[in-house]
Amino acid sequence: MMLQRVHLAAGRRHSLAVVDGGRVLAAGPPGADECAVAGWSDVVAVAAGNVHAARNTGRSHSVGLRADGTVLAAGWNAQGQCEATDWTGMVGVAAGWRRTLGVCADGTVAAAGRRDDGACDVEGWSEIVAVSAGDWHSVGLEADGRVVSTGLNTRGQGDVTGWTDVVGIAAGYLHTLGVRKDGTVLACGAAAAGLAEAHSWRGITAVAAGSHHTLGLAEDGRVLAAGDDSHGQCRTQAWRDVVAIAAGSRHSLGLRHDGVILAAGDDGDGQCRWAVAGES
Repeated sequence: MMLQRVHLAAGRRHSLAVVDGGRVLAAGPPGADECAVAGWSDVVAVAAGNVHAARNTGRSHSVGLRADGTVLAAGWNAQGQCEATDWTGMVGVAAGWRRTLGVCADGTVAAAGRRDDGACDVEGWSEIVAVSAGDWHSVGLEADGRVVSTGLNTRGQGDVTGWTDVVGIAAGYLHTLGVRKDGTVLACGAAAAGLAEAHSWRGITAVAAGSHHTLGLAEDGRVLAAGDDSHGQCRTQAWRDVVAIAAGSRHSLGLRHDGVILAAGDDGDGQCRWAVAGES
């Protein structure tokens, strides 16, 4: 199984980007532990612990997958979510609220962190090619295009049984997204995250899920957005030539083909500070 390459990640109040040479840049609160990635090298994929924005949330963690299959982690470790640095043979990673997931080369999944809600109960998963971690649920993409889920299902965010021909997944606060081979989007969970609009999208190559908003990368390089726009996180209409996207709690990121990073939404903690504003 090939290493997954993920060049952008957005969390509750920070953002990550992989740059030339496998270094990682972080934007966010000055001195925040989740931004302590200056020494990372040979990284091919990043993940940022995401969580819904609330008065009692904020601290997060960052995860990096290196070219040799090892894992780096920095930030909040209250429940062992950063205890993934002894993992080897990984081909993909994901970070959720207080937990980290890793796709092993044999298609099984490793998990570290909070186990209370069942979101780390991935021991029985097999033939997995990608994972995504929401607040209290985790989803896995199987090699045959089906999707599995574990954890809380309070709003139907785990209702992925029956999904087929899926090539990409994303888990948000209370919703889950899947993009199919034909460019259509599957969605379940909290309707307020823009699920009805996402169902109507066509020509989509990737999806990203924020706390209450949804992003879709179109094959022509545009970025579609739906759901909560209270912080301007859906103002991506003017973005063009985008090759990768990421959704944080209340901000959105896009990587242009020329290496420029676009941003929209909440910048209260500096999570967009090295990006170019891309509002319509």
